[in-house]
Amino acid sequence: MTLALPINIDSLLHRRTIEGERIEYKAGWNPQSVLATLGAFANDFHNLGGGYVVLGVEERDGRPVLPPKGLDPAAIDGIQKALLNLGNSAIQPPYHPLTAVHDVDGRTILVLYAPGGETRPYRTKVRLSASSREWAYFIRRHSSTVRARGEDERELLGLAATVPFDDRYHRNASLDDLSFRLIQQHLQDVGSDLLQEVAGLSMDVLGRRLNIVGGPPEALFPKNVGLLFFNDRPHEFFPATQIDVVWFPDGPGGDYFEEKEFRGPLAAILRDAVSYIERNYVKEAVVKHPHKPEAERFCNFPVAAIEEALGNAIYHRSYEEREPVEVRVTPEELLVLSYPGADRSIRMADLQRGEAVSRRYRNRRIGEFLKELDLAEGRSTGVPKILRAMRDNGSPAPSFESDEDRTWFRVRLPVHTAFPLTDETVREQFSEQDKQLKNNENSIHTPHDTPQDRHDTPQDAPQVARCVERLVRTLQSEMSRAGLQAELNLRDRRSFRETYLKPALKAGIIEMTMPDKPTSRNQRYRRTLAGETLARQLTDSGK
Repeated sequence: MTLALPINIDSLLHRRTIEGERIEYKAGWNPQSVLATLGAFANDFHNLGGGYVVLGVEERDGRPVLPPKGLDPAAIDGIQKALLNLGNSAIQPPYHPLTAVHDVDGRTILVLYAPGGETRPYRTKVRLSASSREWAYFIRRHSSTVRARGEDERELLGLAATVPFDDRYHRNASLDDLSFRLIQQHLQDVGSDLLQEVAGLSMDVLGRRLNIVGGPPEALFPKNVGLLFFNDRPHEFFPATQIDVVWFPDGPGGDYFEEKEFRGPLAAILRDAVSYIERNYVKEAVVKHPHKPEAERFCNFPVAAIEEALGNAIYHRSYEEREPVEVRVTPEELLVLSYPGADRSIRMADLQRGEAVSRRYRNRRIGEFLKELDLAEGRSTGVPKILRAMRDNGSPAPSFESDEDRTWFRVRLPVHTAFPLTDETVREQFSEQDKQLKNNENSIHTPHDTPQDRHDTPQDAPQVARCVERLVRTLQSEMSRAGLQAELNLRDRRSFRETYLKPALKAGIIEMTMPDKPTSRNQRYRRTLAGETLARQLTDSGK
């Protein structure tokens, strides 16, 4: 019987979502070669989630040759029967891939889906002759199948009792905890042919096809990955499965913050959290140069870097630790914090350069689903993508941090240095007074602001300077935040902090009377010596 696989054929032939290490193309049916590759995928040495063997497609330099050569349709049934027999007699423990027949450009091809096995390591017969008694372990090395020897073989044997967490059965859940609706949505999102069959399948059959269900027929259980993606409330099975986004307008030590929690299926909370951050905290700015016709556009934080950092956190965090993924946003930086950290085999210096390569992944199945949905990168390409996104935006380089014991991992995305209200902008505003007052050179504005909005929340550097000047003129002796805001007739507390108070503090124009207790209710503000000088200059100039 022809089966539909949980991924579309276009992704396999054009390799848009599946990396080469997980695909092998073969022009024809060679039982010995196919068997070794199936054994290698079953062993899943790098915890990538197994792989695919595509029969009827030639390969050149690791890429499929299209249109395909194809197989004789009359031979398909015989190949499938041979695979069934060989899976029992030539692989130990017995192992059977899923198969699917496809018509591509008028040619018939056979796809074998070989997920990582649940009872690894798997031995495969070296030769299929009746007299041969030699068995060997095979693994994938880049895009090739090789025999495991020496240290590789010892390491593979050591994986016998270490099924990754996301691929384990959840014995406190049942198949009723898996949602048909969420599975259908996923199959639609990835363009799977299996979508056409869902209505006629029971959950046990559908779950096995997706490899999110396991166990003997009389005692089937959902796998952890199934509950994480296809249950509406996975946090009830895995506490702290959530993303917390926290905004600190005054920094982590401030007395005000906004927090939003995202709970639900992993793909949904990842999309929703990125969308929420983009709507609320990502701002685009435009720099108009007097001698250039084109304006320069950039964001305070590039969305591509945020999406990749958050996707990596969902991919690589531990779901056995009761700690959420946290995103902390301040005017100066955006942090993505997850637990635990990167494997000890990865040097943080290599990670910072984008050169680190992970030998083994913590959540092979979670990564498989995220990559199918284009929500995460594979094969250690996520960090280079973050570096590239920050560089393309003109932002400072991100940093990747962890403690010595690798108990946590943090991605730090600094704000664009030319964006309004950053330290550098404020320093420039008050170090060169003549540049402050040029309204038409290198002005920075946010396209979505209206003139009325900008009265209380100006976005261009000269306007910020004028706001600080108003503050310095208004500040008499020592005044509270509320008193200053009322005196300036400003209703928006957040706008006052961002556009008046913080730039003046950072520029050294004013200071706190209680700097060791910045959030104290008795806090007051006063001019510094530089502030007194500026106030006199403003008075003398008649401003």
